[in-house]
Amino acid sequence: MAGSLIGGLLNAGFSASTITVAEPDETRRQVLNDQFDINTSADNNAALDAEIIILAVKPQLLKMVCQQFDHSKVADQLFISIAAGVKSSDINRWLGGDRAIVRCMPNTPALLQCGASGLFANEFVSDQQKQLAETIMQAVGIVIWVDSDEKLNAVTAVSGSGPAYFFLMMEAMQQAGERLGLTAEVAQKLVLQTALGAARMATESDSPPAELRKRVTSKGGTTEQAILSFQSANFHQIVLDALVAASNRSISLAEELGSE
Repeated sequence: MAGSLIGGLLNAGFSASTITVAEPDETRRQVLNDQFDINTSADNNAALDAEIIILAVKPQLLKMVCQQFDHSKVADQLFISIAAGVKSSDINRWLGGDRAIVRCMPNTPALLQCGASGLFANEFVSDQQKQLAETIMQAVGIVIWVDSDEKLNAVTAVSGSGPAYFFLMMEAMQQAGERLGLTAEVAQKLVLQTALGAARMATESDSPPAELRKRVTSKGGTTEQAILSFQSANFHQIVLDALVAASNRSISLAEELGSE
């Protein structure tokens, strides 16, 4: 995700000279330097001179990274955390308190600059810093603000984990196509292009997905039979149960990581 953000920022016109990456792994540091020609350092404290610091580490490592910062150099910087499941209040505590923190839940399509990110700002973030955070995350997709840390659990369930749900649907449709007699290659091509086309229609139309579905579901037709089959299996409840499970896991992760 860090690499996606760097690439997005550079594509958006940010200068490579303004970006510094603190990465302890020498091989990874060299790869980033070669790929983007940015500043790199093995010392996390080298990033503290920046106006904005993006915490792009695994959730399990975030506490250690925050506590290892030289807190005498931590002052008015904006910290943007993309570590899943770690509450802004815990990050604030680990950084010494009274810190401007924006917690962000991006998703993997950010790799293609078409991601969806949910953002929450704590009470120490200024309007100018909110705008800066939005500008950074817009480099890899759309940005949606929420008004509480807890709502990022719902963002995680919907968009953070969401790409996997669509991949699962694609996988199931391809397997069904093969069962119906198509080759794996043909089934995959049809499924992927259909998914792409449906997504474009939904994003480029003023009508909600429910209306678009109705438009392609002719009375007595083939699509109607498929939709009726989904509905008889309680499709909407299956999706709701899945997203509730994802949200609940996000909540429990926050509790586990924050209690450490």
